[in-house]
Amino acid sequence: MNYFAHACRFLDDPCFVAGTGVPDWLSVCDRGVRVRAKRVAPAAETWGGPAGAIARGVLQHLGDDTWFHDTRGFAELMLALRAMVRRVSPSDGGLRAGFLGHLLVELLLDAALIAENPARLDEYYRLLDRVDAAFVERTVNRLVPRPTDRLARMIATFRQARILWDYLEDATLLVRVNQVLRRVGLEPLPERFRDTLAEARPLVAARLPVLAPHGSLTVPRRRGTPW
Repeated sequence: MNYFAHACRFLDDPCFVAGTGVPDWLSVCDRGVRVRAKRVAPAAETWGGPAGAIARGVLQHLGDDTWFHDTRGFAELMLALRAMVRRVSPSDGGLRAGFLGHLLVELLLDAALIAENPARLDEYYRLLDRVDAAFVERTVNRLVPRPTDRLARMIATFRQARILWDYLEDATLLVRVNQVLRRVGLEPLPERFRDTLAEARPLVAARLPVLAPHGSLTVPRRRGTPW
């Protein structure tokens, strides 16, 4: 799951929403720093106020990923999208095709959820704009073995770039996918892959009923619990 899928059920608490983004932000800005459930869970249970909300958001993200990556829908979509990558680039090695199959399921799931109700993405960013990024960084540094000094800047950049809106169009989504590929040292996709993205979108949107309870991740549920 990606940023919006993690957060869109909880658009009533800025710090909780920020917490759901922490693992993904760290994977971009400081990959050596990881939040682990065994360290976060005690804080999520005992901390109050904004820091506790951040910890519970982080734990929500970790639980969501554990559930999501074990679903049949995710596995089947990942295989289908990997095959689409290999069709466009038959000589592509298994590493890039596998990475892209995983990545595209998550980005296109966000796109499908945003397309259902774009106003909720406006609300998501409105909440993030209210968060003190430096406070989020300080709180996360209480949850990890090695502190980071890059998270606050990452949050500021993420808020300014509004990248999730780019997922709605094939051309701009391709730009974002290629940015990820370059960041991890893999070759970018050719422009003709836009047609493949257009083909893949309805496949992912059609799987919302099996990728989420009641067919929509926008249905609220109790925080901090497994799927």
